[in-house]
Amino acid sequence: MSMMPGVIDRYREHLPVTDATPAVSLGEGSTPLVRSQSISDSLGCKDLYFKLEGCNPTGSFKDRGMVMAIAKALEAGKKRIICASTGNTSAAAAAYGARYQLETLVLVPAGEIALGKLAQAMAYGARILAVNGSFDDALTAVREIVEIMDIELVNSVNPYRIEGQKTGAFEIVDELGEAPDLLCIPVGNAGNITAYWKGFTEYQSMGKSETTPKMMGFQAAGAAPIVRGEPVLKPETIATAIRIGNPASWEKAEAARDESEGMIDMVEDSEIVDAYLRLAREEGIFCEPASAASVAGLIKLPELGVDLTGKTVVCILTGNGLKDPGTAEKRALVELEYVEPDIDSVMKLLNSGK
Repeated sequence: MSMMPGVIDRYREHLPVTDATPAVSLGEGSTPLVRSQSISDSLGCKDLYFKLEGCNPTGSFKDRGMVMAIAKALEAGKKRIICASTGNTSAAAAAYGARYQLETLVLVPAGEIALGKLAQAMAYGARILAVNGSFDDALTAVREIVEIMDIELVNSVNPYRIEGQKTGAFEIVDELGEAPDLLCIPVGNAGNITAYWKGFTEYQSMGKSETTPKMMGFQAAGAAPIVRGEPVLKPETIATAIRIGNPASWEKAEAARDESEGMIDMVEDSEIVDAYLRLAREEGIFCEPASAASVAGLIKLPELGVDLTGKTVVCILTGNGLKDPGTAEKRALVELEYVEPDIDSVMKLLNSGK
């Protein structure tokens, strides 16, 4: 038993677990809710918080859902798991698979996966199949494979993933004492917006919060099927984690939007990069590009006619910046200044004001 219980221990009574469900944990959940120092003031909100899901064991929110999917797979006696992934799901599946001796098979779109995530799946010892196609093609393939083979599918079409991910909403209410007015969240395969809405409504029905937030989901403009109203055949965006053209949880995401009286809109890659750099340089928070879509969306809300005055807002930052070191190298480049290792040289350089 770890000092920090994982989400199954912490929220057992709100999850579909029984005495037969094994205790699975890598210490996931309980991620920091960090108050904005700078961006909040520029928008005029009452309070802005960032939920740092990159602090989960494999560096993304996917651990919350994976812990449930793995617990239920073990309960069902499964020996193998499979997923399609743009990276984060594969890292989570491979980590929990390694810990609980499950053979892990991941299908990733060839040439479309951030290095940090691929390195993780390799380190955890998963079998990695790079598919000549998109994430959507990979997901179609794994859905067909599980029809034929005895292997557990751990993508967010697995309902236990959504159950685990809803614990993020519980934590926000537990910490703030009430639901925020708005929840801003990136939308790719759309499982997370679905899960958060489920968590907020369940907590409200149990009397743990009076209200529920408006769900504000944001897709990347080059991968915005929900906004455009039709699947995107060749999704393109710097935010690889949400580079998805035909989301598995499409209808549920629309239901979350409509029931919460929120919106699903889109942000350009340039807006994502701006938010990504602002988070790092004004808030000290390094997230992956897809995570910054939630903040880019928030920054855009006033021009979309949403008044933020007096509002409490939470932005979900879904993954750690180290997931995608290539983007930092390209977009946050700071030139190295070469200097001799003596005090005079260093002082001279610093005093020269560059």
